Amino acid sequence: MNVRRRLIPAAAAASLGFGALTACSSDSAATGNTDKFDVVASFYPMAFLAEQIGGAHANVTSLTEPGQEPHDLEISTKQRAQLEEADAALYLKGLQPAVDEAVGQTGIKTKIDAATLTHLEDHGTGGHTHEGEEGHSEEGHSEEDEHGRDPHVWLDPVKYAEIAQGVGKAFEKADPDHAADYKKNTEALVTKLKGLDGDFENGLKNTKSKVFFTNHAAFGYLAERYGLTQEAISGVDPDSEPSGARVRELQQEAKADGVTTVFYETLVSDKTAKTLARDANLKTDVLDPIEGITAKSRGDDYFQVMEANLKALRTALGAK
Repeated sequence: MNVRRRLIPAAAAASLGFGALTACSSDSAATGNTDKFDVVASFYPMAFLAEQIGGAHANVTSLTEPGQEPHDLEISTKQRAQLEEADAALYLKGLQPAVDEAVGQTGIKTKIDAATLTHLEDHGTGGHTHEGEEGHSEEGHSEEDEHGRDPHVWLDPVKYAEIAQGVGKAFEKADPDHAADYKKNTEALVTKLKGLDGDFENGLKNTKSKVFFTNHAAFGYLAERYGLTQEAISGVDPDSEPSGARVRELQQEAKADGVTTVFYETLVSDKTAKTLARDANLKTDVLDPIEGITAKSRGDDYFQVMEANLKALRTALGAK
């Protein structure tokens, strides 16, 4: 979805229920030195917060293009210039090392690290350590931060709301002339996230199974929040390959726990997930970690894709 962002007044945004988020500008000419509050966001979940909270007052640019795997991002000279010219940078330290380095090297006044606005935890491969599993790709990178913590906090609506509140306060401090609107927009966003939390809690309360299989361990916070168990084929790193022992273990577990479906995602290869599903006679479906919105996404914004994720989980887990 490569369209120019539309500016929506705060009141209108609230009345729309924070609907579809238009894609952020990636043109450096649109970043910095404008008459708006210029924010450079690291990737989609951060850009979404900036758009929703900033409303009509913010000009938001995302460093990660739609469809690009976020942790593969390399910062260009043009993007470094965008950061230098911006009023604020919003990022999630530990997910994109190149962004962490670039933000650290800039003189930008307002640096908002979402990882400091909530509590990050170590989920590993879904709460289990598997002997013989390759925990890293050939490049040796992982989506865990330097402390081994899982960065996928936006997939827990409660934690995402905590981050939203922190971002709102940072915007208020950095751009006090529009503080009232930032506060109002933050409250509206948090209210909608609380509603989403309620949808997940009620929707996943009564299910035949509590175990789901994913391509990589992006859903630890979601699983923990709603009493589920995530079993990842490839750990936190989506590029890693599981061992033969791990595949056999998952096949056995599928039978024991009534697992029907192996989930894969839109931005990485589905080959491993589909191979396991075929060998274990399971179905496949998409569970989107919402690291970016593309034409393949089941929805136009965070809320729509999260509702699609809930529907997929309810089907796979046999919700009553």
